[in-house]
Amino acid sequence: MGELEKLAARFKGHEPELLGAKRSYAVLCPLVEREGGELHLLYEVRAAQLRQGGEVCFPGGRREPGETAEECALRETEEELRVPRGEVQLFGPMDFICNQRGFLLRPFLGLVSPRGFAAMRPSPAEVAETFTVPLSYFQNTPPEIWRYDLTPQVPETFPYESVGISRDYAWAGGQVEVPVWHWEKHVIWGMTARITKDLVKP
Repeated sequence: MGELEKLAARFKGHEPELLGAKRSYAVLCPLVEREGGELHLLYEVRAAQLRQGGEVCFPGGRREPGETAEECALRETEEELRVPRGEVQLFGPMDFICNQRGFLLRPFLGLVSPRGFAAMRPSPAEVAETFTVPLSYFQNTPPEIWRYDLTPQVPETFPYESVGISRDYAWAGGQVEVPVWHWEKHVIWGMTARITKDLVKP
């Protein structure tokens, strides 16, 4: 097979990923209907023994080889909450997050059926507790917004001369926005809050 044929075969039907991504994750952004048909968002609190234990999150995790992001979100929800994937109606992918640490996070919006919600049995190994928040709360309550800068730290040994730029080159920095919501005893912040904020934007 020639070089052109190899390239054509490589990119035929290729699903784009984050260039240079070390990891890829997917989460379910689960809606549930509570009393009177009001829509709530369902959240988890990570088990204490896990990395970032005690933090609020959506069900999800790292994609396995050969697995689509959608399959990952449903599998992780089933593993963490025991909600059968057949009881989740997926509406589609939401905007993804490209993290500065080099991974891609794909959220999917879905509705958990009353049967699925009743069947929910969180795995103690992964989930300390679950709770729901009315969607209207987020629509009517702006989050606190915090920001921090991403400042380039370029090694002194960088080959400025051979690249053809001066040592005072204006390297691009960046800024990360961190939304924070307080709901009863819980704090919803970080990437989970960014997904929530995107969901309820006008």
